[in-house]
Amino acid sequence: MEHRELLELDARIVLGNAYHLFLRPGTDLIRRAGGLHRFIGWQRAILTDSGGYQVFSLAQLRRIDEEGVEFRSHLDGSLHRFTPEFVVEVQRALGSDIMMVLDDCTPYPSEFEYAKRSHEMTLRWAGRCREAFDRTQPEYDFDQALFGIVQGSVFEDLRRRSARSLVAMDFDGYAIGGLSVGEPLELLYAMTEICTTHLPEAKPRYLMGVGTPVNLLEAIARGVDMFDCVLPTRNGRNGAVFTREGVLNLRNAAFRDDFRPFDPACQCYACRSFTRAYVRHLFQANEILGLQLATIHNLSYYFWLMEEARRAIAEQRFHDWKKEQVEFLQLKFVPETQT
Repeated sequence: MEHRELLELDARIVLGNAYHLFLRPGTDLIRRAGGLHRFIGWQRAILTDSGGYQVFSLAQLRRIDEEGVEFRSHLDGSLHRFTPEFVVEVQRALGSDIMMVLDDCTPYPSEFEYAKRSHEMTLRWAGRCREAFDRTQPEYDFDQALFGIVQGSVFEDLRRRSARSLVAMDFDGYAIGGLSVGEPLELLYAMTEICTTHLPEAKPRYLMGVGTPVNLLEAIARGVDMFDCVLPTRNGRNGAVFTREGVLNLRNAAFRDDFRPFDPACQCYACRSFTRAYVRHLFQANEILGLQLATIHNLSYYFWLMEEARRAIAEQRFHDWKKEQVEFLQLKFVPETQT
């Protein structure tokens, strides 16, 4: 995606991956460029994760202890260590508007005792991140916010304790982590609701790594404000586009002679200018433009869905609107994996 396409969609924030940016091109280079905004040419908001999830996914390449995480780069095998203090330093150098604390993402399934030790260590790391954040200053000419991350796997008591402890540390916002890692949907929703019940309404509540359109609406109903997920972009690269009529797989032969836009109700660039038949041809010919156009439209669909949700909330009709939308989506949309 080019920035001009994101700006046309009125995207307000993008996510930068601190783990990958640290390894390549490196925080020293980004600092010399004047921060991540200037390095990538994006002047709206940026959120950076702490690298905790990426380290979690490197199970064969990392070692976790009280001090932090030691891991080997997936690029060249070089050895590195992330501590709570160091991830704050990295994100200060990046200059992201929203920084995340270092957390230990508990796998699913986990035994209670393992999840308890993991969540308690995450809380200690959060306190160290809070202290490092308070004793340092932004490196560029704007403020940065720091979010805590609630962990505790699928155990209600751990989730409550984690949320309450983080609120006592007074972060600028709160994320709900360690979900969308293989647990059943009913547990995803139940743990989300437990967390939001104990997180302040006046601060952002961010559900990490979620999800499908239905996931988003169900989480909003439970008090979530922010999300991130690869699903709309990854699905677009594979030829699956979200429309108000359901999901279309543009690789299917049924669209060979279909000269309609992806979604006749959508006014994004991809729908204004191109047909299903043409974009199917691009996928068949392995032309990267097809991936790009499908991604533009999927993001447009997600932005539309969230705009409609905000409008329904403002007009105090969200729950009725959400019920209708979920019923339609469950009928028309094939379930997707969101991780």
